[in-house]
Amino acid sequence: MGTRFLTQEECTRIEQVIAEAECNCSGEIHVHIDKHCSSNVLDDAAKAFARLGMHKTELRNGVLFYLASEERKFAVIGDVGINQKVDDDFWNDVCVALSDSFRAGDIVGGLCAGIRMTGEKLKAYFPYQSDDKNELPNEVSFGD
Repeated sequence: MGTRFLTQEECTRIEQVIAEAECNCSGEIHVHIDKHCSSNVLDDAAKAFARLGMHKTELRNGVLFYLASEERKFAVIGDVGINQKVDDDFWNDVCVALSDSFRAGDIVGGLCAGIRMTGEKLKAYFPYQSDDKNELPNEVSFGD
């Protein structure tokens, strides 16, 4: 599925942006793409979050960018450690940037912009620490 929706070069570009964003903060960012989702993309994103073990970070500061390619739906969700510290509308501008880019047909550009924005936003709450370790893989993952 990955090779049909994103090329290897596009995946590599996204993974490089994740690594750069994670140098701004101690948050752990991941992109997961399913071909299909149910009627509730947030529920599917939460299931993927759990399945990927994103709740196992020390500070509970994982962020998932979840896309369902066929339905053209997406969600951005953060773990409880983030949600306890940020305002309810914390993800709104990230989602607007993604929506705008996705509508223009620029999936990779939208993901990269959203990931960069997330790294910058998380820096205020979860600054990068010199002993920070990469707790989750940066590779884009694919489901069904």
